[in-house]
Amino acid sequence: MQPLVDYFSVWRTTWAHDREIIDAVVRPDHRGPSPEVRAALKRWPGPHYWVGENGDGRLLLIRPLAAPPRERWWLHAALFLTTFLSVAMGGALLAGVHPRAVFPILLDFDAFPDLLLAWADAIRPGVEFAMALMGVLLAHESGHYFMAQRYSINASPPYFLPAPPNWVFLGTLGAFIRLRSPVVDRRQLMDVGAAGPWAGFVVAMVLLVVGLTRSQVVAGLHRDSLQVMLVAGSPFYLGDSPLLMLLRPWLAGDGTVLLHPLALAGWFGMFVTALNLLPFGQLDGGHVLYALIGRRQRVLGILTWFALVGLGWYFKGWWLWAALVLLLGRGRLSHPSVLDRHSPVPRSRRWLGWATVLLFGLTFTPIPFYS
Repeated sequence: MQPLVDYFSVWRTTWAHDREIIDAVVRPDHRGPSPEVRAALKRWPGPHYWVGENGDGRLLLIRPLAAPPRERWWLHAALFLTTFLSVAMGGALLAGVHPRAVFPILLDFDAFPDLLLAWADAIRPGVEFAMALMGVLLAHESGHYFMAQRYSINASPPYFLPAPPNWVFLGTLGAFIRLRSPVVDRRQLMDVGAAGPWAGFVVAMVLLVVGLTRSQVVAGLHRDSLQVMLVAGSPFYLGDSPLLMLLRPWLAGDGTVLLHPLALAGWFGMFVTALNLLPFGQLDGGHVLYALIGRRQRVLGILTWFALVGLGWYFKGWWLWAALVLLLGRGRLSHPSVLDRHSPVPRSRRWLGWATVLLFGLTFTPIPFYS
């Protein structure tokens, strides 16, 4: 059986932490690729892809050098369950359940079983909201995780972050995964960075469409043509993205719309998608933009940061987000380099990058919250 390297004109091998990466140029007589190369690639013990277009000569192969680490699945499951319960508590508060029922005070340990049953009954109105919002977060992080697995990138399962719903009314600070091995090139960065937002968007879009058909137009409120949720019985208005401006009057009607829990989860899913697609180096939008235009991402990141500071005069939360982005990036908005930053994204992938930029434009809400 002929070794794969016999079909190469030149090749370079790089060892990156737990992987062997071979960047090769296939001999002209075996491009296309030839049946012999196709058969050899089927035996390759890892992922591979053509760096340019299919079979045009340059081939990248990845071979894992170590067994995948043993994951602490119990920790990820515990965080998921805790976050689900905290989101359900937040959903119950949004549904009008009294805070004393959602946050019972345990004074009599003998009454613990009865209190637990009463608490479970109190948060039941928030379960539908929790299932919807957690579905968006799970889809988003699973998109990143499974795409990283496709490229043999060592990635952790999702970490879900619960939050006290009396401090953060959603009951969560979101979720994230950790990439524990480096990204090889801009193609991998594009695919891993875009997979999460698109997976989360699909789920959020379904929730938003179904939820808007179940929402109702309400009268007597001082803001028109917006959507509203009730927090402790008081109206709290949610802003518009271009996509929502198109969907709301078509699916729910003209006027101010009181959002059904599914639509509310869809709105926050869209909002989270747009936040992640901001073009900063630490976020999915920074990954996608760096994959598309390389180091020029830094310029757009800086311009966007100043734009957020300007929007902060209309919604002060943008100032907090701008500060958090600087903190996470240790004062930098640019994207760190990948192992091979010079290889451009192939034409077959560039449509995905620009479609993701368009997705940001459709889901971004300049003023997300009104009092």
